[in-house]
Amino acid sequence: MVFVHGGGVSGWMWDKQIEHFCSNFHCLVPDMPEHGRSKKGIQFKINDVADELNELIEEKGKGKRVIVIGFSLGAQVLIAMLSKKPNLIDFAMINSALVQSVPFANTLIKSMMFAFPLVRYKAFSKIQAKSMYIDKDYQGIYFQESCQINKDAFVRIMNENMSFKIPSSFESSNSKILVTVGEKERKIMKDSMKEMIEKNPNCKGLIIPKIGHGFSLADPRLFNTTLEEWIISE
Repeated sequence: MVFVHGGGVSGWMWDKQIEHFCSNFHCLVPDMPEHGRSKKGIQFKINDVADELNELIEEKGKGKRVIVIGFSLGAQVLIAMLSKKPNLIDFAMINSALVQSVPFANTLIKSMMFAFPLVRYKAFSKIQAKSMYIDKDYQGIYFQESCQINKDAFVRIMNENMSFKIPSSFESSNSKILVTVGEKERKIMKDSMKEMIEKNPNCKGLIIPKIGHGFSLADPRLFNTTLEEWIISE
């Protein structure tokens, strides 16, 4: 099992999943470039991360069933992984992936830059953490990692996120794919799920009731059960 975290967090977001699955699966939880404990000096690019993770799976996953789970920015990376290597991954769970154009993306990113200095204030960080379903045990590390991201990295990551489109080769992926989105997420996220389902016949869609952006953090037990039951049913 490979867990690919979202933007602004790192591998710790999957702790509850690792705790649940590690007795039956070899779990890999990388920190993507410019996040967490990743090597300094390497810039984040969706396609580059996808290539690196596919290479890691080829190295570690020989003869094994491969399951990859991605959230948000990490879900976009997973889509790129599936598109580049259509037969490498057996099961892919894509959670809250944006694949449609964000209206006035550049203007939106510029407006977000005005609030960027606030990430260095703990009070603001706590509000952000709460909106992302990050519980008290992880708010300290979330604040710490938020302070590590500089403006250039933030803009670069947001541009990657908001400009991402489904590659044409995604339709050739032979993986079994589960696409989830929270009921409380924006319409563009639900439309993104619909587009993925239309592009690949192996995709199944699932809307999670009463949850926004952050299924695995909002309800780890339900997330783990959903993933487990889907793998067994397939």
